[in-house]
Amino acid sequence: MKNIMHKLVGDRHFYKKVLAISIPIMIQSGITNFVSLLDNIMVGQVGTEPMSGVAIVNQLIFVFNICIFGGISGAGIFGAQFFGYGDHQGVRNTFRLKLIICGFISVVAIAIFVLMGDPLINLYLSGDDPVAKLRTAEYARQYLLIMLIGMIPFAIEQSYSGTLRETGETVLPMKAGICAVLVNLILNYLLIFGKLGFPALGVVGAAIATVIARFVEMAIIIIWTHRNAVKNRFIVGAYRHFSIPGDLIRNVFIKGSPLMLNEVFWASAQAILMQCYSQRGLAVIAGFNISNTITNVFNIAFIALGGAVAIIIGQQLGANKLTEARETAWKLIAFSVASCIFMGILLALCAPFFPQSYNTTGEIRGLATQFMLVSAVYLPIHAFLHSAYFTLRAGGKTMITFIFDSGFAWCVSIPLAYCLCRFTGLPILTIYIICQSAELLKCFLGTYLLKKGYWIQNIVNKG
Repeated sequence: MKNIMHKLVGDRHFYKKVLAISIPIMIQSGITNFVSLLDNIMVGQVGTEPMSGVAIVNQLIFVFNICIFGGISGAGIFGAQFFGYGDHQGVRNTFRLKLIICGFISVVAIAIFVLMGDPLINLYLSGDDPVAKLRTAEYARQYLLIMLIGMIPFAIEQSYSGTLRETGETVLPMKAGICAVLVNLILNYLLIFGKLGFPALGVVGAAIATVIARFVEMAIIIIWTHRNAVKNRFIVGAYRHFSIPGDLIRNVFIKGSPLMLNEVFWASAQAILMQCYSQRGLAVIAGFNISNTITNVFNIAFIALGGAVAIIIGQQLGANKLTEARETAWKLIAFSVASCIFMGILLALCAPFFPQSYNTTGEIRGLATQFMLVSAVYLPIHAFLHSAYFTLRAGGKTMITFIFDSGFAWCVSIPLAYCLCRFTGLPILTIYIICQSAELLKCFLGTYLLKKGYWIQNIVNKG
């Protein structure tokens, strides 16, 4: 028993270090998701069709966001290890590479949404009410066209924020995020409902508020980073040229391509899963929208701790502290799971009350409550899987993470949801529980991969 406790529980210094990294990320993520929650409630006051239209577009935008995350993550593995090794030129080169990758992803994504936005939206529209479907599609179209403008500042901000976190600076991105969400919240109130002389723009106002907030966040981070160039040594001369060593590009491509593809395929899988669920009607989309909005607030614990895993383990591997990295990984995973048991209990307690704040039908409120209760039960499992993913990724084992994450989603989750939604008469709640339960198989795979220790390697310094 003592050996197990020693393996899974750290000392005061360990948790102080973990919390120093994860709390700023948690605060930023928490505030962002809380304002998204208020934003969602505000849009929900306008009606079910506007709320469903925004939910559909946000599912599509989510795929873009995850692609950006995947694009910078490959270089980010090297950035964290370069910093742990003390190679600031290496960090600078990874930053340049992130900007190039994010710019390319943004251009491609905007082109796809402009050319194929309507067909993508229509994939989520089902049910017997043609008027409701037409209204939902129109609201979604209006929201999407404006949200496209916010893709560029989001991509640039992620390149800066990711590099700052890899070098241990997590407070500034948190502060910038807080400012952005406050701007978003205030503008949402003014533009959605038409307060203080502003026009009542509904979903269009919500989109405008989000885009302006993204520009604010980007500006804060860029200005602070360049004004504190002595501390942020990677930014010194970063724009002098974009000549990146071929070896680094090749290594990032080898390690990062599976990671990038993983994020694309995983995010696409989540969108397809939602499309499968939407076959049960627009009420399901609205119910999931309400449920996911509040669940995301409670997900901040394992998301922030996943960020801590990537930073701490990456730096330890870069410093050749391989044994310490293995021990730290298990302690971080245990801490994440324990935290999410507590968060799951809180989420379950909120489930009966939160959906009542929406101006929608009793059926949708009931579905949202049921989805939230299921999410609460599976929250610790998702915490384990999230931490396991980042542990495997920290050592550059991106092909393994691809199989672990996207491979499972496409080979197990999607076929299961597709068959259950189209070939059975099971209620949506039963289908959702079955699909979530399939994640237990992934837990066994994750435990096996972690114990094998394939991920324990230094990829920036073999000496």
